[in-house]
Amino acid sequence: MIELEGVPELIDPVMVAAFEGWNDAGDAASTAVAHLDREWKGEVFAALDAEDYYDFQVNRPTVYLDGGVRKITWPTTRLSVVRVGGEKPRDLVLVRGIEPSMRWRSFCNELLGFAHELGVEMVVILGALLGDTPHTRPVPVSGVTSDTDLARTMDLEETRYEGPTGIVGILQEACTHAGVPAVSLWAAVPHYVSQPPNPKATLALLNRLEDLIGLRIPLGELAEDARAWQLGVDQLAAEDSEVAEYVQSLEEARDTAELPEASGEAIAREFERYLRRRDGGPGQTPGGHATESGEGSSYLRDASGGRGRPQRPQRGGGEPGKDTEQGPGSGQAPGSGQGPSRGPDQAPDDEDDSSED
Repeated sequence: MIELEGVPELIDPVMVAAFEGWNDAGDAASTAVAHLDREWKGEVFAALDAEDYYDFQVNRPTVYLDGGVRKITWPTTRLSVVRVGGEKPRDLVLVRGIEPSMRWRSFCNELLGFAHELGVEMVVILGALLGDTPHTRPVPVSGVTSDTDLARTMDLEETRYEGPTGIVGILQEACTHAGVPAVSLWAAVPHYVSQPPNPKATLALLNRLEDLIGLRIPLGELAEDARAWQLGVDQLAAEDSEVAEYVQSLEEARDTAELPEASGEAIAREFERYLRRRDGGPGQTPGGHATESGEGSSYLRDASGGRGRPQRPQRGGGEPGKDTEQGPGSGQAPGSGQGPSRGPDQAPDDEDDSSED
């Protein structure tokens, strides 16, 4: 029995979740939820019991000093509630944690218990994957669902993915079986520059979320961070002729594939976002509430502008724009925070930038 004493009745609540680990390439998804938590000043009101779901040899606790007193932070998943002001206020239930090591079904059932008690209308799960996408182009973000009606009414892809999955896929299916509308948003992160942070991918996820739930999300310095990140990668790629050549081949493949889509709905969506921001749409007034104070989660700017050296691309694994098997994290072990290399879990075979499940 989940008791949420002190949490007020929520207004049209939507649960937004992200998990560090296999489904979080470049930390793009978890950083997006952390950004929402910081901008709308959410405070933690609940946390799942770490001993129920985590292997502490895989996700180790950390020790820190608080006024000279040693304390321990345990890896877990925390929930906060924020109220977005404006003409039509709305509440968001933010879920941010680490992909669990065990008991995934119980983990999802516990989150769905919170969703039921809070009257959540829809669950949106954010994820990021590694793919053959150039850092110089807009970040592809795919919206997928297992709900046929939701796919039709919200212009989403109905998932057809088959293969290994992470907690994002499991939670989405748990929502479907529980009758809770659920959507997964997947950002594609260039596999040759997969190390976090990736503010450009985080920004793309927030823009897509903004379109999906009809709220204006304050972006703060995220757009500036994204520009600095791209400039830093540009400079580093230019220093390596092989990487520069590879990026150019990805650009050509991407431009050729998307040429027919360079008008219509995509342009209309960008224009609507421009008007919404110019006129100050809903969600302009930030605010938050919670029943208990908890450890805050803030979006931290990368002092270096994300200027890590791009990883040298693997030659001989396939042509640019063709599927190449790179495994989770492009050679990283699952759970390393780099995410899968193809599709939301492994890549679909038919399209590099599409995400299923």
